[in-house]
Amino acid sequence: MSPLRVTVTGATGLLGPGLVAALQQRDAEVTVLSRDADRARERLGDVQAVAWDLMSEAAPAEALSGRHAVFHLAGEPVAQRWSAHTKRAIRESRVLGTSNLLAGIEAASERPEVLVSSSAIGYYGSHGEEPLDEEAPPAGDFLARVCVEWEAEAARAAELGVRVVLVRTGVVLDASGGALAKMLPPFRLGIGGPVAGGAQYMAWIHTDDLVGLMLAAMDDERWSGPINATAPEPVTNAEFSRELGRVLGRPALLPVPGLALHLLYGEMAEIVTTGARAVPAKPLVLGYEFLHPRLPEALRSAIG
Repeated sequence: MSPLRVTVTGATGLLGPGLVAALQQRDAEVTVLSRDADRARERLGDVQAVAWDLMSEAAPAEALSGRHAVFHLAGEPVAQRWSAHTKRAIRESRVLGTSNLLAGIEAASERPEVLVSSSAIGYYGSHGEEPLDEEAPPAGDFLARVCVEWEAEAARAAELGVRVVLVRTGVVLDASGGALAKMLPPFRLGIGGPVAGGAQYMAWIHTDDLVGLMLAAMDDERWSGPINATAPEPVTNAEFSRELGRVLGRPALLPVPGLALHLLYGEMAEIVTTGARAVPAKPLVLGYEFLHPRLPEALRSAIG
């Protein structure tokens, strides 16, 4: 049997190292595409790192040819204050970056079998308490429009004979980065609490399950189109805050006004103050068994 060969973009981000490690445990040959190939090799170890500037050139076809799967994780971080420049970088890194990846796939002498491409539950916008499965329509705000364009570019790979899975990710529980890492310092000091009233839903997922869903999407040909990468039981922000305080053994009673977040982050604060009750309907139907389905245990695992 020939070895599993995969290519990963954005491999030095929050999800990338865990995904690469899981692939290496399968003895996969992992190629990463990175703006800084030396940094990628230093951080990820035994990988083939190939330089690629996703904003200015087609992905190198030789780094995509003959691969079983391509995992596309690259993109400008969303969790920062949105200036006009930042919004342009968020959009173009995803839309233009994915278009340049597709150019490389099209030029590959032997095209990959599957493209597993990141997206986000920001696709849905705010729907209050309404549960949102993968059939729910997109919203019309900035992040939703980015997700729609981003997914449309990735979906073009199907025209090239490549199976496409679009992974709409929720709030990732990983103490080393992302939203949880930003929440931990104030909560550990006992000054954390619900944001903007706390009624908005948080669709969360443990990093182990995000990696698990990515691997399931690669392995199982039944997986295609959008999937919600969220745990089966989304919670409100108030419930999340209360549970995080309980796990840390600290009070979590100090509310954070929505206005304060808007002053700090501007338009980006809408992600935190609204939220979406996304549920992983397709992964559950396809038989994925979550390693961390409940928030208390997931938080304890993520925090260590």
